Amino acid sequence: MTETVTAGEIRETGLAEALSERYLAYALSTIVSRSLPDVRDGLKPVHRRLLYAMRQLKLDPESGFKKCARVVGDVIGKYHPHGDAAVYETLVRLAQDFAVRYPLVEGQGNFGNIDGDNAAAMRYTEAKLTAVAQALMDGLDEDTVDFRPTYDGSEEEPVVMPAAFPNLLANGATGIAVGMATSIPPHNAGELCDAALQFIKKPSSSVAELQAFVQGPDFPTGGVLVEPADSIAESYRTGRGSFRLRARWMVEKLKLGLYQIIVTEIPYQVQKAKLIEKVADLLANKKLPLLADIRDESTDIVRLVLEPRNRTVEPEMLMEQLFRQTDLETRVSLNMNVLDGEGVPRVMNLKEVLRAFLDHRLVVLERRSRHRLEKIERRIEILGGYLVAYLNLDAVIKIIREEDEPKPALMKRFKLADTQAEAILNMRLRSLRKLEEIEIKTENKALKAERDELLDLLGQEGKRWKAVAAEIKEARKRFGPDTKLGKRRTQLSGPPALIEVPIEAMVEAEDITVICSEKGWIRAFKGHQVEAEELKFKDGDALGFLLPANTTAKILVFATNGRFYTLAGDKLPRGRGHGEPLRLMIDLPNDADIAAMMVHVPGRKLLLASESGRGFVVEESEVVAQTRAGKQIMNLDDGEKAKVCAPVEGDRVAVVGANRKMLVFKLDEVPEMARGRGVILQRYKDGGLADAKVFSAAEGLSWKVGDRTRTEADMGPWQGERGHAGRLPPNGFPRSNRFG
Repeated sequence: MTETVTAGEIRETGLAEALSERYLAYALSTIVSRSLPDVRDGLKPVHRRLLYAMRQLKLDPESGFKKCARVVGDVIGKYHPHGDAAVYETLVRLAQDFAVRYPLVEGQGNFGNIDGDNAAAMRYTEAKLTAVAQALMDGLDEDTVDFRPTYDGSEEEPVVMPAAFPNLLANGATGIAVGMATSIPPHNAGELCDAALQFIKKPSSSVAELQAFVQGPDFPTGGVLVEPADSIAESYRTGRGSFRLRARWMVEKLKLGLYQIIVTEIPYQVQKAKLIEKVADLLANKKLPLLADIRDESTDIVRLVLEPRNRTVEPEMLMEQLFRQTDLETRVSLNMNVLDGEGVPRVMNLKEVLRAFLDHRLVVLERRSRHRLEKIERRIEILGGYLVAYLNLDAVIKIIREEDEPKPALMKRFKLADTQAEAILNMRLRSLRKLEEIEIKTENKALKAERDELLDLLGQEGKRWKAVAAEIKEARKRFGPDTKLGKRRTQLSGPPALIEVPIEAMVEAEDITVICSEKGWIRAFKGHQVEAEELKFKDGDALGFLLPANTTAKILVFATNGRFYTLAGDKLPRGRGHGEPLRLMIDLPNDADIAAMMVHVPGRKLLLASESGRGFVVEESEVVAQTRAGKQIMNLDDGEKAKVCAPVEGDRVAVVGANRKMLVFKLDEVPEMARGRGVILQRYKDGGLADAKVFSAAEGLSWKVGDRTRTEADMGPWQGERGHAGRLPPNGFPRSNRFG
């Protein structure tokens, strides 16, 4: 029983309840009637209404153009009660061959370009339908789909298009609803038709078997698909995933061994003007040291010219740098969230989408056949009446002339049906000369044969699927790979070879001097002409480390907790101030200090030692850290600290303890490890290790005394085996017990 509501009645309703009801209504409207496409025709309501309005205006491919303002006016006036700007934007996009793989609208005038420029106003542009749009609506007049009243009830609009073209996957779709979204990239129509034919041939086909035909998206702007095959297969199997798309490029040789790179296709939905602007900004900020300049020489064909810094730059490395930092490489997402035949949103995989399209085509075929069958039955009945009239022409004329109500008289005299008598009475006199028995019988025979064929078609599912397959073959012939529109544009390629771009190629090379104070304030000066005496520090602070380096260099920091940290030379703070605290750049604990700092030299080895006198040799490449947290290399006991990090340059190791005992032994006695505590280098009764150094026996051991360097050639008296206590150092060795 329906509850009556009195006008002006006020009812109390909780705010949460009222909001939930209204928000749910809004969410359902957005999902079903605005944002998600229908799996059967791949269209949203605004697209469907736009195409139908253009059809009603008879804007067929063979006809002339009409102003877009006229089209938009009809759409918003009859079918789509929304703003004209939104409808015109939809029309413009359907006409852009760089935005839609198979345009549904043919435009005349300025419809925008790949640079991102807007189309002209709708009063200046004209449009008509394309053959693809015509195929989508083929059969609308044959009762192939349901119609519903428009928003004001004055017109009717189709609920879905007959869709003799696999539009959902061919043109793709994007949309954001409430709590869900869809993102379907465009595909090649010929490949989709091949997959559909395979599905008809073998209904039990798996997604993998169908994916053998649909190998990947086919974008209107081309490009190169570099997604791994297994990733593509997984995306189509689940209906979710993404595709890695790169620009297409080539090397153009110039004179004197020079060359330039030509970009001929850019990724889908990337605006060329913004892409060039981004590259120019990176050049200005010295983030693309391998690139000298970029020029746009495009006409209606994309042609971006990239000039390398010099002829020694590898084209592959330059492009890899651009792929990493610009939209010359993008990721296109796949989320096949669509409305099924019942209007329910769900994520479908490739097989389910193709199945829904084929099922829809089967329904369209059946409804068209029944519609035609009804017309044939009516025509056969009327032809029977004509034949009676022809055989009894004089009697028919007499009844019509003499009877006040000729229709009942005809029906009674010749046993005619109402429709037959009505058809005879509606005949024009000029038609009497065409009323020949042979013609009537010939047409009657042909119609009965067609009726039998239709009845046979409707009675056998196998024949219906053969008819659907024939329609798909026709679509493939019209829009497949043998046509200019249907040729695949996006090149299918496996994942690209991994190209390591060294930091030297990513950063503008520039000499710097790294300054770190004893309290951990770090900065970098331009050039190598830095005098230590001229440096200023905070009160109570002093110079800790001074390193000539380069912006492309990695600065290694060895802390007393046994961890290595890595700093990038180009990321160090510049200027003449005090710099920044090192602890803001790396996760150095408060109870740890800096034991050593040096410029990373690939291939070099380091001698590490703790204050307890244990140590080992490590490959320098093993200590480079990738994160702020650093990399633990030397394991330490509780309370123990790392003490020494010295480059391995020679064949002997010299160690000196806080007890002022020195020991020299062969480098071969120290093991090489990637991580650990190491072995005992020198034993102590009191104190611990003060310093260690690797040197060449042939050159002797050197140490600094003030501003001078002293060398002891004969280190025989101090020579021993690793782990011994040693003896007092040579005369003149610094009282600090350090080599300098």
